[in-house]
Amino acid sequence: MRILFIHQNFPGQYVHIVQRLARQGGHQLVALGINELDRNRPLPDQLNYFRYRLDRGNTPGVHPLVMETETKMIRAEGCARAAEQLKAKGFTPDVIMAHPGWGEALFLRTIWPDSPMLCYQEFFYNEHGFDSNFDPEFQDDRSWQSQAKLIMKNAYLHLTLEQATWNVSPTHFQASSFPAHWHHRISVIHDGVDTKLAIPNPNPAPLTLPDGTVLKPGEPIVTFVNRRLEPYRGCHIFLRALPMLQQQCPDARIVIVGETNGVSYGAACPDGEWKDQFIAEIEGRYDPSRVHFTGTLPYSNFLPLLQLSACHVYLTYPFVMSWSLLEAMACCCAVVGSDTAPVREVIRHGENGLLVDFFSPNDLATAVVEMLKDRSRAKAFGEKARQTVQRTYDLDVCVTRQLSLMDMVASGSITV
Repeated sequence: MRILFIHQNFPGQYVHIVQRLARQGGHQLVALGINELDRNRPLPDQLNYFRYRLDRGNTPGVHPLVMETETKMIRAEGCARAAEQLKAKGFTPDVIMAHPGWGEALFLRTIWPDSPMLCYQEFFYNEHGFDSNFDPEFQDDRSWQSQAKLIMKNAYLHLTLEQATWNVSPTHFQASSFPAHWHHRISVIHDGVDTKLAIPNPNPAPLTLPDGTVLKPGEPIVTFVNRRLEPYRGCHIFLRALPMLQQQCPDARIVIVGETNGVSYGAACPDGEWKDQFIAEIEGRYDPSRVHFTGTLPYSNFLPLLQLSACHVYLTYPFVMSWSLLEAMACCCAVVGSDTAPVREVIRHGENGLLVDFFSPNDLATAVVEMLKDRSRAKAFGEKARQTVQRTYDLDVCVTRQLSLMDMVASGSITV
């Protein structure tokens, strides 16, 4: 087949699909994106990658409510022009695999009206029941203007859903965020976790952190991982739990992975950085010598850290679930997670982990201490957690399902 991939930061979620297709052979693989390829993610030589350029930026003085929509139109235009050039060279895809999150996919069916398009749908913004207005401490705007922002954030998604032949979403929670009348056109298939790589290690080696601290097997190590430390991923709750956690387990090592500058989701800190604001709240009530901020870790250190972890904490608003949670589970970590919908999809309280009220630092500290002190129960949770990932989120299983769906869309056996 001739397969076109669209992703601003290619390969993104398509890395394993591209690798599997290359191993199958017989496919023409073409991709469009804005950024340079990440050479740390191995891609097959037979892939042809083209970068598209943007001919303009946002209009000065454009209405704030349409700025994001204009941004997506600019990207869609750039992608369509690149697609037009591919078509002029004789390329017509049998199927288009598109991540529409930045707007690029909007006009592709005008270039190739007969090419079916399978869109990777991550999230649809809602006023109630999801991330918006979940945390009253930081989301207290209930004005019509805040609702108008959500409506406009979804404008391009409505258009994309109309253009797509079919859609795929990684979790049932994320699929449920979309309007009900689209649910029958969304398949739920996760990207997958490599359970041959993310594995428990019964005899892990010591690991040296960037600050020189050496973590040793058997230590009460608590891990907390985010791309960036921000309220969306519960950094405020976790840091506020540290005084009580350390009071009850003073020998615990707290390892916090993620960038401390900026945000990936939600609003930026109005005064400095979120990490600094919440650390200042607990100043004098915790032992900083046993709290380690590592920044971003290379994968070669990240998995060994999870293999050393005695308890892994994952907190999130009702939003997109992080891959790191499933990787921690695959490594047999004892997980304490927030009792929020995306986490409940994978953690069953008292069976393969513990769930706590997102807003309760005391409940969080109590649960973590329980995992540190009751090692037999923690071990049982970790083993069940890995079984959960192997059963539902194993990479080979998920990629096979993804490719089967792609084949059905390409052949026309699954349609609107």
